[in-house]
Amino acid sequence: MPAAPAGTLYRGREGMWSWVAHRVTGVLIFFFLFAHVLDTALVRVSPDYYNRIMDTYKTPVVNLMEVGLVGAVLYHSLNGLRVMAIDFWEKGPRYQKQMTYAVIAVVLLVMIPGTYFMMQHTVEEMFGSTT
Repeated sequence: MPAAPAGTLYRGREGMWSWVAHRVTGVLIFFFLFAHVLDTALVRVSPDYYNRIMDTYKTPVVNLMEVGLVGAVLYHSLNGLRVMAIDFWEKGPRYQKQMTYAVIAVVLLVMIPGTYFMMQHTVEEMFGSTT
């Protein structure tokens, strides 16, 4: 009988990291949606206060957070499809490692140019027009 591993049973392999990232992105998306519902509800309470809140969203920090939100939604949705493939495709468990790397590759392929285009206006505002 093999000896029980010392410490935690967590191994840190692809499946576990994708599980952690899926939970984290899900929580981040939930909090965004919660904040979005609250700030949108302000328009009925006080249109002036709503406009002031919207003005605070036009900052470079919030623009960077928007990039993070897009990345979180993209990863969470693609990883959800991967999880469904593992659950419902008979060969899914056999290919879960390759599917994990495929999800990461697609997220990077979309987010690298996507970040450039999403941040372009903010960078131009901060450092002047590049054209």
